[in-house]
Amino acid sequence: MKNKKVNRVFKNLAISFVILISFQAKAQQEPQYTQYMYNPSQINPAYSGSLEYASSFGLYRTQWVGIDGAPKTANIGFHQPIENTNIGYGINILNDRIGPSDLTYFNADFSYTLLFGDNSRLAFGIKAGGEYINIDYTKLSQYNPGDISFQNNINRFSPNFGAGFYYYTKNAYLGLSVPMLLNTAFYDEVAVSTANRRQNFYLTAGKVYDLNYYIKFKPAIISKIVYGAPLQLDITANFLINEKFTAGIAYRMSAAFSGIVGFQASDRMFIGYGYDRETTRLSNFNSGSHEFFLKFDLFNNNQKIETPRFF
Repeated sequence: MKNKKVNRVFKNLAISFVILISFQAKAQQEPQYTQYMYNPSQINPAYSGSLEYASSFGLYRTQWVGIDGAPKTANIGFHQPIENTNIGYGINILNDRIGPSDLTYFNADFSYTLLFGDNSRLAFGIKAGGEYINIDYTKLSQYNPGDISFQNNINRFSPNFGAGFYYYTKNAYLGLSVPMLLNTAFYDEVAVSTANRRQNFYLTAGKVYDLNYYIKFKPAIISKIVYGAPLQLDITANFLINEKFTAGIAYRMSAAFSGIVGFQASDRMFIGYGYDRETTRLSNFNSGSHEFFLKFDLFNNNQKIETPRFF
């Protein structure tokens, strides 16, 4: 009986800790990814249509395995250009669960691309949609069932929109985006508790180097800035070997080291996996984070893809 009580206490402390650092009242961070370079459209609508053919993708991430209530993220999407125009479009659906909170995002992306004489391109994009948030306090083991702060669940939908630009050449890119421009707040029926979401600014950049005939090297960075939260910076070094295998490492500043592997299963299909290991004290309570990614390109038989896109 004593062990069950101890486990119950630890479970509630773990959930509370996850909520505090992942779903803060005044500095909400959006979901994070280790394999961000394969699905930039989730954070930057200007990427939609940049591949010159249709592409679909799916991602599942389970974070901090071993901690009850830790984040679990699922994302599916699709984007493609409109033939004989400079316009691209796409859709993204994302679900993010943290403790008692369940958020679902629905977004449609549109982009317009300017072509320059040196074969570089600058795309402008907008993202329109919204988020549905559900916070179910019954999932918590409450020590004081009469606490008014936990009597009313939160169920709300909030529309939002975002914007971004994406400059790219054959072997380099630079992007800046704000997926959600509106600051939104969700209140319960008595306006006691609140979940507030603020703007997240993303800066991404990367370049591909041909080391030799068989190996390409791609360093990449992503920086996320949100008011009231520490700067997040990811630095990644990926290698593409023989146009088939991808392997790399990444470092998330003051947070984690990561390993990334991928395989070009066919001309159309890419499969990726990422593993994160925390560098903080949180590593004492979990076995790491796992991320699975699948990308499927939908070009027709008349299109010839000389080499897989590294971004």
